[in-house]
Amino acid sequence: MELLGIDIGGTGIKGAPVDLDRGDLARARHRILTPHPATPDAVADVVSQVVDHFDSSGPVGCTFPAPIRHGVPVMAANVDKAWIGTDARALFERRAGRTFVVLNDADAAGVAEMTYGAGKGRRGVVVMVTLGTGIGTALFVDGTLVPNTELGHLEVRGKDAETRASDRARTTKEMSWEKWGRNLNDYLVAIERLLWPELIILGGGVSKKSEKFIHLLEVDAEIEPAALQNEAGIIGAALAARASV
Repeated sequence: MELLGIDIGGTGIKGAPVDLDRGDLARARHRILTPHPATPDAVADVVSQVVDHFDSSGPVGCTFPAPIRHGVPVMAANVDKAWIGTDARALFERRAGRTFVVLNDADAAGVAEMTYGAGKGRRGVVVMVTLGTGIGTALFVDGTLVPNTELGHLEVRGKDAETRASDRARTTKEMSWEKWGRNLNDYLVAIERLLWPELIILGGGVSKKSEKFIHLLEVDAEIEPAALQNEAGIIGAALAARASV
């Protein structure tokens, strides 16, 4: 079964049909830069372009970088504030002419990793941490998602964690891997003291470079880089679309 998954990020909006039997992309992904400002109309236009790029049918799964209730973002840390209270699902459906399922981006990535990747078959408490423009988190208990956790905004050493430990913070502040790794470790220690997970999965684009920093992390939980790397959001979005059928 193939369904289209779209992943809205702070820097890019990317999508691809997903082979849900194999758990990978059925075709090469199509990526368009996230518009700035990332207003609802501007983002919906890009999402429609991604849909039109592929000859696909069926419902579309789409991630969004915010907590989502019934298709509606309830905060907007890394997109335009106009999104708060906007019915994203209805907006995308009007623009693209397709049925949509909208969910939090880290939740989607986590569901993909728990289904096909580093968390497959794992019980107990598992935390997925996505490191990109911000920090996203997905929490699982015995394989069941606890949706819309926003643990990237935990205060660590007096500041929002993602201002020091996101991948954007690493690049914009020109941190060495060692300095950034220490910041990331401080954040993961804070997560561990709250939740005591058995496994922490590190995702986002930086997961492709895990050999540069994973040895710097000192927490009790097992740490694994995301097996699906930066495609996890697309795959998880398609899984959400399948669940809606």
